[in-house]
Amino acid sequence: MHPVSVSIPSFRSEDNAMEKGYTVFKIEVLMSGRQHTVEKRYSEFHALHKMLKKIIKPPEIPSKHVRNWVPKVLEQRRQGLELYLQTIIMENEILPKIFLDFLNIRHFPSLPKTESCGSFETESEESSKLTHQPALLFLRDPYLLPATNDTFSNVVIEGVIHGIFYPDLQPR
Repeated sequence: MHPVSVSIPSFRSEDNAMEKGYTVFKIEVLMSGRQHTVEKRYSEFHALHKMLKKIIKPPEIPSKHVRNWVPKVLEQRRQGLELYLQTIIMENEILPKIFLDFLNIRHFPSLPKTESCGSFETESEESSKLTHQPALLFLRDPYLLPATNDTFSNVVIEGVIHGIFYPDLQPR
């Protein structure tokens, strides 16, 4: 099962005085147990399709030229757009950044889809452990003055501590 799933449960018509009326499709996106909705016009789907054609072979998109005012035709377009989005998810191991942006999904471009969509809650304890060794190891706190039994004292540490705490004290 894929970590990203989409559906288009509904659409609505918008009337605008500045331009001809248009239809808005409500896209429900479910990823890692979290759901959000995005509303897009057909023209935005068409623009996505044109951009996707440059980087992958997307499925066919429903026809651009339909009678937008016929409910049966709009329902067919809704179903076709839903299938279009679902097919892109199913046929691509790594989802293109353009597609993730279209769905308002936060993305990790260098990781495959299955890794990029995980959550901290589902991450296993093994995968959260550090895989590198420490770069430096101190047997005791390096910011403390050396013990009195050290044959060589640390001049830098002594100088800094004396300079901060005893500025009037003369060096040895």
